[in-house]
Amino acid sequence: MISKLKTELQIRGFSERTVRSYLFHNQKFLDFIEKQPDDIITDDIKKYMAYLMVEKKQKPASVNLALSALRFLYDEMMKKSLFVDIKAPKNEKKLPTVLSKEEITSMIDSLNNKKHKLLIEFLYSSGLRVSECVNLKIEDLSPNERMGIVKNGKGKKDRNIILSKKLVEDLEKYLKKRKGANLYVFDVRNTHISIRQAQKIVHDAAKKAGIQKRVFCHALRSSFATHLLENGTDIRIIQELLGHSNIQTTERYTKVSTAQLKKVISPFDT
Repeated sequence: MISKLKTELQIRGFSERTVRSYLFHNQKFLDFIEKQPDDIITDDIKKYMAYLMVEKKQKPASVNLALSALRFLYDEMMKKSLFVDIKAPKNEKKLPTVLSKEEITSMIDSLNNKKHKLLIEFLYSSGLRVSECVNLKIEDLSPNERMGIVKNGKGKKDRNIILSKKLVEDLEKYLKKRKGANLYVFDVRNTHISIRQAQKIVHDAAKKAGIQKRVFCHALRSSFATHLLENGTDIRIIQELLGHSNIQTTERYTKVSTAQLKKVISPFDT
């Protein structure tokens, strides 16, 4: 059944990452419950949920990912309707981490490696997801127009991105000095750097810059959105640049932006 699941996910066009994730979670579930897929009942799934939440102490987002994988196999593929009485745990509503412009500058300045500097510049100045950034190809960029295109982004969608003037200058200097003819901006041997490598670069840069916040690649994308909002950019344009299908996803950044809040005078001061 796991083999059939893999085939079904592939022919429906799911990303390689999603395929790996769904196969992993379904195999883990079967290892835990020690039954064949045909014998699975709703209580088995509830028992597994309790195990993940109580014993493994997993967060709601991780549990919901496992449930999505199981739902696809048992309800979508096998038509067992096991999830009718299962309520997914509510995700934690945490505000995204946002860095100040000074913190981002200090991260870039802390690095000597030109490729690593450029990676952080792209993540922040264009609001890219880390997967989109590492997969970026030189042919997808139009430096003269200060525009680029993300191909096959989240949801298999293409979208336009902006390239800052400063970024274009640094990009052109970097490409002139680069050796070889790799198609990818962030090249390594005959391919591109991995997501894990990109995450390490960002984490190490934050550490070198002495930033105390928990900094990861998505924090730079969150900062891009929040700073645009604070500069007065229309939220629907930000939605388009980020590639959000739902405006509510973009509206999270209205809660993060503190520019307007800082203008409010506390009654204690009056």
